[in-house]
Amino acid sequence: MRILFVAGEAYPLAKTGGLADVVGALPKAFRGLGDEVRVMLPGYPEAMAKVTEIGRPLPLADAMGYGAARIVPARMPDSHLEVFLVDCPEAYARPGGPYQDADGRDWPDNARRFALLSRAAALLGVAGGLAGWQPDIVHAHDWQTGLVPVYMRQWGGRGAGSVFTIHNLHYQGVFPPATLGEVGVDPALNTIDGLEYWGNVSLLKAGLVFSDFLTTVSPTYAREIQTEGFGYGLDGVVRWRAQTLRGILNGIDPEIWSPETDAMIAQPYSVSDVSGKARCKAALQAEAGLLPDAGAPLLGLLGRLVWQKGVDIVLGALPEIVEMGFQVVIQGAGEPGIEARCREAATIFAGKVSAHIGYDERFAHVIEAGADMFAVPSRFEPCGLTQMYALRYGTLPVVRRTGGL
Repeated sequence: MRILFVAGEAYPLAKTGGLADVVGALPKAFRGLGDEVRVMLPGYPEAMAKVTEIGRPLPLADAMGYGAARIVPARMPDSHLEVFLVDCPEAYARPGGPYQDADGRDWPDNARRFALLSRAAALLGVAGGLAGWQPDIVHAHDWQTGLVPVYMRQWGGRGAGSVFTIHNLHYQGVFPPATLGEVGVDPALNTIDGLEYWGNVSLLKAGLVFSDFLTTVSPTYAREIQTEGFGYGLDGVVRWRAQTLRGILNGIDPEIWSPETDAMIAQPYSVSDVSGKARCKAALQAEAGLLPDAGAPLLGLLGRLVWQKGVDIVLGALPEIVEMGFQVVIQGAGEPGIEARCREAATIFAGKVSAHIGYDERFAHVIEAGADMFAVPSRFEPCGLTQMYALRYGTLPVVRRTGGL
């Protein structure tokens, strides 16, 4: 098959969480099965700087009011997968992250920014569009690409099939109704059976309603999102499309996450020789500013510091955890209040608790390899990848029984 993956991020070009890891790894797995796979992403400056073998750009006529835009064919720097970058500096060349500014506020024009990405993918999906290459399937991921099947359906003609994957139903891409006119979607679709969502429009709902097929990232989560407690107002839509929904558990990329070959950790080790793990623990303690105590159980916690992830639950229990003799290392970024509590805990329990605000890919590997146990206290978790990395590194995951956990 010819498959086009389209998403707001993909490792190693841009990453805010597990979505990037999946979109970076899954196309490689399909390629290994003999499929012809390409990936489409926004042309963030860091992505433009990392790709290789850049080809001749293809102009995009309608740039959502941003001015000049083009599709740049290139290759991933590690896997050499073919990638299309939607190059539009006015939309994507900004300080901060892919979705938010440097202060953690959503970009107010996110609907147009990601409609531009979706439109470019849909053009390839309908009769080859711009690049002279037509996929059999366009595989879109999360709300940022929810308009892909809408455009394909709206334009009609001979096109590819569409698959939409829900990585996290909590993030729904909700915008005012006037947004539809700004992004070239027929206002007649603003109905309860279309994009309308409690008086606004939801780009995630667009993907749920208009895609040919739906997947999500674990069988348990596929069941959970059909309930009121996990559906966040969309459980009725998910139940309506349940016959086209499948929960498929995520996997990890063993070329990146393997203690036998990981160049980012202090010493390689394996299931048959775990002696190197002790050195990895000592290296983590030293880098994190923890006391050099080989006998202290070391608990790692890695991820976004937001309510969903349950980090506040661990913070509330820290006095008891430390009293039991544990050391704790936390890495992540997110809600300012939780970030502040992490910093405060590291001050109160100096030498026992370490907090690293932000995300460092190398240090994530150091934590996975050096910790004895790994906490994933998420209130809900569609799949989760950090617990799979922990299992791969012989680090015992302690998780809440939900979703993929």
